[in-house]
Amino acid sequence: MSLRSIADKKLKPIGLGCMNLSHAYGTPPSEKEAIQFLHQAIDLGVDHFDTAALYGFGNNEKLLGKALKSHRNKFFLASKCGMTGVDGKRVIDGRPATIRATIEQSLRNLQTDVIDLYYLHRWDKNVPIEDSVGELALLVTEGKIKAIGLSEVSAVTLRKAHQVHPIAALQTEYSLWTRNPEIAVLNTCQALDVAFVAFSPLGRGFLSGQVQDSNSLVQGDIRKGMPRFQPEQAKLNQELLSHISDMSLTLNCSMAQLSLAWLLHQGNHVIPIPGTTQLSHLSENIAASKISLSEKQLALLDNVFDYKKINGPRYPAATQVEIDTEEF
Repeated sequence: MSLRSIADKKLKPIGLGCMNLSHAYGTPPSEKEAIQFLHQAIDLGVDHFDTAALYGFGNNEKLLGKALKSHRNKFFLASKCGMTGVDGKRVIDGRPATIRATIEQSLRNLQTDVIDLYYLHRWDKNVPIEDSVGELALLVTEGKIKAIGLSEVSAVTLRKAHQVHPIAALQTEYSLWTRNPEIAVLNTCQALDVAFVAFSPLGRGFLSGQVQDSNSLVQGDIRKGMPRFQPEQAKLNQELLSHISDMSLTLNCSMAQLSLAWLLHQGNHVIPIPGTTQLSHLSENIAASKISLSEKQLALLDNVFDYKKINGPRYPAATQVEIDTEEF
């Protein structure tokens, strides 16, 4: 499958989300193991690494800085501001002064002079999007970042931001079992020539068939509090997986590969960034770009995973109010 683009930079179709190298899905690997994994990712040709100030409350950026500083010219680096850890708590703050303080810390953590793509991780609804993007535009002018991204925003907010400064990429959750972007923002990105970066493209592991429900997860795993992983909802959602399993057997690929291949067929502007801590899974994910699906196969998957058949919202109620994405 051909290369994709963010801010005129040609990239391979699948990048690497780095969050779970530091937190979120149970016990993360040791620093030594994580650094080795990142070096292996470079060796495999991964050219797009995605982190954030929030991940590990700065530790994920520090990890990437330590592991990849000597390889900086080999990859596209994305990080995020607007949501950070303050006194051990997650805080959304999109004020210009906070964005400026965060970029300075991010540059130190990542051991780099410039970040290729800097996202507003969440739109702080107490701050006009124009103000937050205006500060990011100044960072572009100053050479601290090369391009601006937004995360978890609607088509309306994207258009407002795009009038202030061109937005290079929009990142939000998109997979077979999270179809919300198809309401408006996926097509708006295409119309504005904005890359669409799909996080959690494997449904936080669900679409790989390896996660049953919250009871199978270790303490500290954020999925334990997510509605779709609660036993009652998870049991109903599991019934959808047989179709992926059957088709993957026909295509001689894994369920994860099939799910990523479906995403890549949703538009040349779509770039999935699955996260993993295992080299075997990383190699498998990268190879998904070689899978071609027929119109019949795509239609079957679309029908099986129609949004009305998915049980449970993707976030708990408290988190849901923090985002700006369209809802069915």
